[in-house]
Amino acid sequence: MRIQKYISETGFCSRRHTNRLIIEGRVTVNGVVSDKNTMIAEHDEVLIDGRPIPRKEQSVYLALHKPVGITCTAAKEVEGNIIDFVNYPTRIFPVGRLDKASEGLILMTNDGDIFNKILQSEHGHEKEYVVTVDKVITEQFVLEMESGVEILNTITKPCKVEKISDNVFKIILTQGLNRQIRRMCKALGYRVERLQRIRIMNIHLGNLEAGAWRELSQQELNELLKETET
Repeated sequence: MRIQKYISETGFCSRRHTNRLIIEGRVTVNGVVSDKNTMIAEHDEVLIDGRPIPRKEQSVYLALHKPVGITCTAAKEVEGNIIDFVNYPTRIFPVGRLDKASEGLILMTNDGDIFNKILQSEHGHEKEYVVTVDKVITEQFVLEMESGVEILNTITKPCKVEKISDNVFKIILTQGLNRQIRRMCKALGYRVERLQRIRIMNIHLGNLEAGAWRELSQQELNELLKETET
């Protein structure tokens, strides 16, 4: 098993965070500093910062309404990081990102396996947003957003867009390019004034207040796990 998968399955941290630990030289296998291609056998001793990886705790699945100004990073040195903000009693990490200027739903977990499955955009998992822009939304804008916009040297995948009012629309994406909605709008001559994520797959933000979090219900979790397996 590759080192990234091994550590993520312990629930200690995500594969992305594991890569950072490896780059920093903080992971050893049988006393040898690991690299990203290290493979783990059954009886290998894997240490982080010279200490054994803690035994996996009970899985945690939270829905958080991230407010504007909080950064979706596990890096403790970043002021306003999401880990300090939630201040959960056990180690958890955010599933994906929601930029600092945006608000809304983000999932928090210690389950590295589901973390990776949700982030794999090729599965086409839906994420829904409500977006306010700085001028009147036209039919042409909706059509171009839905058809695909050229950003970051690629064309965005087709998506669903619904005009709500003169300058507010809903959008459902199945990919997650960096600041995708903001870049799409900018490419079409619009500026995003407010961006709120209201759904990730089957999990809805609902009436959860900004800054508040809740545990996923068993039904939500069962549906989420089912979707990540299909």
